Amino acid sequence: MRSMSQRHRVVITGMGVVSPIGNGLPALSEQAFRGVSGIKRLDASFVDQLDCKIAAQSQFDPAQHFTKHAYSMLDRTSQLGLHTSIEAVKNAGLTINDTLKPRMGIYFGTGMGSSHSIEEGYVRLYKDGASRLKPFTVLMGMNNAAASAIALEYKLIGPNQTFSTACSSSAVAIGEAARLIQHGYTDVMLAGGAEALLTFGTIKAWEALRTLADEDIENASRSCKPFSADRTGLVLGEGAAMLVLESYEHATARGATILAEIAGYGSANDSGHITQPSVNGQAATIQAALTDANLPPNAIQYINAHGTGTQLNDITETNAIKKVFGDHAYHLSVSSTKSMHGHLMGAAGALETVITVLALNANTLPPTINLKQPDAACDLDYVPNKAKVLPKLEYVMTNSFAFGGTGAALILKKVNS
Repeated sequence: MRSMSQRHRVVITGMGVVSPIGNGLPALSEQAFRGVSGIKRLDASFVDQLDCKIAAQSQFDPAQHFTKHAYSMLDRTSQLGLHTSIEAVKNAGLTINDTLKPRMGIYFGTGMGSSHSIEEGYVRLYKDGASRLKPFTVLMGMNNAAASAIALEYKLIGPNQTFSTACSSSAVAIGEAARLIQHGYTDVMLAGGAEALLTFGTIKAWEALRTLADEDIENASRSCKPFSADRTGLVLGEGAAMLVLESYEHATARGATILAEIAGYGSANDSGHITQPSVNGQAATIQAALTDANLPPNAIQYINAHGTGTQLNDITETNAIKKVFGDHAYHLSVSSTKSMHGHLMGAAGALETVITVLALNANTLPPTINLKQPDAACDLDYVPNKAKVLPKLEYVMTNSFAFGGTGAALILKKVNS
């Protein structure tokens, strides 16, 4: 019988990723530290009908990874989530046997769910005049479809939940999964998320919000400019990232390679405005993570920022960091990798967690590219345009904030033994 009162350490032992700047960890690491942009003109039949023709599109062909029968029954979000889960399990060297299955679960995050299947159904009904839809439309379109597909792949019996808190969805999934392990309810969790929202209807809806970036007239790849005075908005992206989380005891007992420890997790809601972030709400999220980790602010050396590239978000996040860290804010390095891979919405937190783990182990910070015109209101060290090597990294943080107000912050620690 396992004790529920003991707080177990939680470690990351495997990661899988599909992103606009590389599929798989080696490709992602190379592109992220080189400062390579994955933003370009959207490759889609409807692109000429869009006002915003740029996106951060992942190069993922399901036919290379699944049988036709298998991928035809999965929405693109589920395809991405399942593929990255398989990759994460392999990366962790994890054997999922009958003993582990009841002690292993899935926490999955997605902001807009199965956009492709839902839109396809509407087109068939309202444009094509179809009298019936595909038999699996409901099963492909439900928000928990991806998590269900992953559970079926491994016949897992443990907790299976889908989180949808807009842009912070997968960060919340990771944090809540860590808590399950901390309190002894599970030994292993697959946690992360996926987003595949580059459909005609979804992009048109985002255009109506007027938050999307203008295309850089000289080079589309430079269109996302977090913290720069000439920033014009965010760039939509697609992709997925999944992580294998384990109790430290379970990981060491099987001789796993530990990539990082989740030292702290905080979540808060700003409750101010559905689209406008607040300094107090973001600061509460960051402080909650520090409190959970029992760390002083000056222990943090780097923050992978939410950093969307919108005027309001970048100033708000900067001020929230100053509010929590005080003078130490000016000794921190802060960067937004969204400048390269765009905003993956519900999958953003998981992808940025993977990049932050890679940074922690490489002692190298990914840059904020396209930062050419410093904004006086954004006056921290944003690692402009070029990766930064630090001799020793121990504690780093990644922030995720969202429409609706739910924020999540994760603190990662390097594990040397």
